[in-house]
Amino acid sequence: MTTYDIGLIVGSISSTSINRRLARALTKLAPQADLRLNEIPIRNLPFYSADHDSAMPADAANFKRAIEAADAVILVSPEYNRSVPGVLKNALDTASRPWGDNSFDAKPSAVIGMSIGAIGTAVAQQQLRTILAFLASPTLTQPEAFLQSREGLITEDGVVTDDSTTDFLITWLKSLHEHVAHAIRTSA
Repeated sequence: MTTYDIGLIVGSISSTSINRRLARALTKLAPQADLRLNEIPIRNLPFYSADHDSAMPADAANFKRAIEAADAVILVSPEYNRSVPGVLKNALDTASRPWGDNSFDAKPSAVIGMSIGAIGTAVAQQQLRTILAFLASPTLTQPEAFLQSREGLITEDGVVTDDSTTDFLITWLKSLHEHVAHAIRTSA
C-alpha cells in the first residue's frame, strides 16, 4: 500500500490547544494507516492582503509550498463562536491567493476537530467543508469526526487513553488514506 505525506494544519495557535493534542494523536496513529503526517504551521502567517499578491511574504510563500508538496491536508480545528478560528481562515485565504494560484486546487483534504461541547466542532467543520469545496479541494465526507474532549482522553504528548477513540481515529485515518488514493487516481 502506498504511504502518503499528509500536511497537518492545526487551527489553533494556543500551546494548550486540545486540537493540538488531537493532531499529535493523529501523528502517532498515522503509520497504521500508511500515512506520514507533518505539521504545516500557521502561527507566523501575516494577515492576508491583496497588497501582498505581487510579492508574497516569505512565511506565506513557504506555507503555500508546503501545502503543494503534501499529497493531502488535514485541518484539525477548534470551533470559536460557532465558526472557523480566524487564524485558520487567514491560512486558507493565504493558500488560495493570489487569484489563479490556489494551493488547495485538487488537493485532497479532511477536517476533524475536538471540543468540550457535545457536538464537537460540527458547525466549524461544515463551514470548512464549504470553504474547501470552493477551493476545489476534494474533501473526505465520511466518516465525520466530531470528538468531545474529556479530562485525560488524549495526553499532552498525543497518547489516546480510550481504546474506542483510538479505534475510531485509526478507522478515520484509513478512510482518509482511501480518499487520498481515490482522489490521486481520478485526477491523473
